[in-house]
Amino acid sequence: MPRIPRRSAPPTAPVPTPEQESFAPPGPLLLLLEARAPWELAALLAVSPWLRKMPAGDGHPVIVFPGLGASDTSTLAVRQFLQGQGYSAYGWGQGFNLGPKPGVLERCRSLIDEVQQQHREKVSLVGWSLGGIYAREMAKEKSDLVRCVVTLGTPFAGHPSATNAWRFYEFVSGHQSHDEELLAEVKRPPPVPTTSIYSKTDGIVSWPCSINPPHHRHTENIEVHASHIGMGMNPMALYALADRLRQDPAHWRRFDVQGARRWFFKVAHQPEMLVDQY
Repeated sequence: MPRIPRRSAPPTAPVPTPEQESFAPPGPLLLLLEARAPWELAALLAVSPWLRKMPAGDGHPVIVFPGLGASDTSTLAVRQFLQGQGYSAYGWGQGFNLGPKPGVLERCRSLIDEVQQQHREKVSLVGWSLGGIYAREMAKEKSDLVRCVVTLGTPFAGHPSATNAWRFYEFVSGHQSHDEELLAEVKRPPPVPTTSIYSKTDGIVSWPCSINPPHHRHTENIEVHASHIGMGMNPMALYALADRLRQDPAHWRRFDVQGARRWFFKVAHQPEMLVDQY
């Protein structure tokens, strides 16, 4: 069960461990480049006819968790895209994501139970930024109900000081972001196929914080050119998301960057391996 972080005094900068010291938060230039998010939405609208020609999904249910300070409105483009691909897409239904306040995780668990019971099949979990932490932790608790996890710009592998959002998180949630035991648990991947979609030009999260370790046979990392704010409406991120949701968990393979894909995507170096159990 994910443990709620302890409440903190007035925010003070978290002290990184030696292993984490090289993970600096994105600099001012990358932060300014977050202003390109509207162009990513425009690009999505421009290439929508092409995206609609992608192979349809199998219709299984997908729950999309929003990022810090955002609501289901922010994930509307993602969910509309998934609906167009044939999936049953759900928002998280809890208003603005202000961190793991009392009752938040309990309602996430209940939502997964309700959606799974309604469709009688496993649920895929998609999380944007902080929402990806929820998706990963829920998949650890309810691995028997979860088909796969896909995160967008989620800082699960690094220290809070390697993001430009830790102060805002502590302010709105009332929780301490520096908790070594909790950070170690968040870093551990779920026992289901897990994909991290990230960008090296993310202006909020230092990209190494979004990298799954290579020794897990059911995890992968896909690099796209995107802003943090625009990740959920970036055409390439959505293309990769749809490709991952189409994977059969019983015969899951990592994202293939052969052919034309190599111009748009990169993957962290990992030995190719077929997942037969996890």
